Amino acid sequence: MLQTVSVNIIRILFLVLLQALVVSRVQLFDGLIFPWVYIFAILMLPFETPRWMVMFIAFFVGLLMDYFSGPIGLHTSSCVFLGYLQPIVQKILAPREGYDLTQRPTVQRMGLAWYVTYAGVLTLAHHSWFFFMEVFRFSDFLYQVFHILLSTFATLVLMTIGQYLIYNSKSSQL
Repeated sequence: MLQTVSVNIIRILFLVLLQALVVSRVQLFDGLIFPWVYIFAILMLPFETPRWMVMFIAFFVGLLMDYFSGPIGLHTSSCVFLGYLQPIVQKILAPREGYDLTQRPTVQRMGLAWYVTYAGVLTLAHHSWFFFMEVFRFSDFLYQVFHILLSTFATLVLMTIGQYLIYNSKSSQL
């Protein structure tokens, strides 16, 4: 248990620093594609994590990102929205026999199709909340939708690559 908590704290700090110091500086196509890889920390929480803890961790991750960038509250609100939706999406996508509660949602354990669906829906929800709240208007609606879809795709690709780089079948318990 202590090892799981330690690994999650290190993962959160690493991803927030990676986002703030490296990935936030990368803007493709004049800012049209903007990946937010720090949400990977929230998406990788074990299935057994209580909902209140997911919301607290999401709040903490968003607050850290707000400290490093952007208007205060924007990352926090979108992360809390993501944390709220995560258990709902997990329940909808649950296999017939249920989840092994000690596992985390990885490509190696759940399969690529399941992971892309899970991470894709949650990333799309996070990005939609973030970018619409950032602009806070519906003018240029199609541009915003295009911006959200491209950023979601870029984030999803980076998170999936991260899955293959970080986890193997033996270490996916952490």
